[in-house]
Amino acid sequence: LPEFFSSSAKDMKHRLGFLLQKSDSCDYSSSQSKKEKTSSSQRLSQEEVRKWADSLENLIHHDRGLAAFRAFLKSEYSEENIEFWVSCEEYKKTKSPSKLSPKARKIYDEFISVQATKEVNLDSCTREKTSHNMLEPTLSCFDEAQRKIFTLMEKDSYRRFLKSPYYLDLVSPPGAGCGPENCKRNHTHTLDCNSNIISQCA
Repeated sequence: LPEFFSSSAKDMKHRLGFLLQKSDSCDYSSSQSKKEKTSSSQRLSQEEVRKWADSLENLIHHDRGLAAFRAFLKSEYSEENIEFWVSCEEYKKTKSPSKLSPKARKIYDEFISVQATKEVNLDSCTREKTSHNMLEPTLSCFDEAQRKIFTLMEKDSYRRFLKSPYYLDLVSPPGAGCGPENCKRNHTHTLDCNSNIISQCA
């Protein structure tokens, strides 16, 4: 009789272990499947990346392009420009009139005022006009300042971005060939930059 209970307990333990193992296997395969679907849906085509070189507008209106450009500007310690542009875009989507004034004030204090923590480079005329707009904020009160910063990025940092690893490593990934440009770049640095950009885009 004791032997019967002992073998029965062993049998139950064995079956339970098998079921748990099977369950873990199913969870793992399900998790892998989800990861594969996510990575395929997030895959960036070379055609999309090449379009970023057509215009700054194409670049920053693409989620991953914006993330890559932001990472580049951060490396140059000038991310306040793209942050201001993004803040202006979000501000223009404000639907409640009662929220316009506090949102406008926050953007002004952060990017335009004399004591702004992330002050953007604006000429005195544009700065003065934007300050005047703060008296009665509208959805278009930052339009001129936003245009000036866009033009500044377009003529300056955008051109450098297109020549940097932040862009070149996405349009010509390592292993795609070793042309003169690719060979000049440090391969280790290339992989690190590419990895950082993708993680921010995801």
